[in-house]
Amino acid sequence: MDIHTLDLNFLGIAHAIASYLVVGPGGPVLVEAGPSSTLATLKARLAEHGFAPGDVRHVLVTHIHLDHAGAAGWWARQGAQVYVHYIGAPHLIDPVKLLNSARRIYGEMMDSLWGEVRPVPAERVTAVYDDEPIHAAGLTFTALDTPGHAKHHHVYRLGDIAFAGDAAGIRLPGSPLIFLPSPPPEFDLEAWQQTLARLLGENFAAIYPTHFGRIDDVQDHLREANALLHESAEFIRGRMQAGVARDDLIQHYTEWSKQRAAAQGISDAMFHQYQATNPLFMAVDGIVRYWQKKGNG
Repeated sequence: MDIHTLDLNFLGIAHAIASYLVVGPGGPVLVEAGPSSTLATLKARLAEHGFAPGDVRHVLVTHIHLDHAGAAGWWARQGAQVYVHYIGAPHLIDPVKLLNSARRIYGEMMDSLWGEVRPVPAERVTAVYDDEPIHAAGLTFTALDTPGHAKHHHVYRLGDIAFAGDAAGIRLPGSPLIFLPSPPPEFDLEAWQQTLARLLGENFAAIYPTHFGRIDDVQDHLREANALLHESAEFIRGRMQAGVARDDLIQHYTEWSKQRAAAQGISDAMFHQYQATNPLFMAVDGIVRYWQKKGNG
């Protein structure tokens, strides 16, 4: 088995979004379809490893957000079976609600960011449940239900490694800095804490977050992510209770994030890469919505 990290060069930015090419005895498996706007790059990356789109018969997506699954419909039309969390499956088959939700956030930038989002034919969707095995190309993946970032999120275990999607946060190559993507409407602090505890208990040798690349110091990474999760949520709640307006709250959170980055030696250029994977206004909006639902805002 070989695992290749395919940089989709989203918006011309390196290390923003990855797809993972897993080559088993029966051929290639793709983990994360990526957005349709990066299909040309993804096809070129596959060709570098000797594969054409028609060779890919299995595509696993960790969840249905457009940076992970936006191109799933295109892959299905090339003959691939798409495996997705059972909650997300109906929204790949009929993406109207998914697109309307995204359009409220991205507005006129939808097409340039994500490209065309095609429905996935129902017969090409396999709805997957917690602890369910997925047999693909002579390999067996196991789906782990891992909410917090989204209700429809799976981490896919393969032996002693895992494809973590957004459940373990964002960490760019060569960087110690972790970002936690917390977009509305489904960020859930308690659920994410339980997810991180579950991932810690798996004792993975390595994890592959979609943003970006292999992480080997898994236990330390997950513990730091858990601490940051609590700290970020409390940072937002304190300022909400002090009556800080949304725009000012975004500015406060951005400055706090910049201070964290500077303390870990992160350059301005790399901080820009982090923001491309996790727009901070969305992180603020997601946490604010969570506290409002809890009645603690």
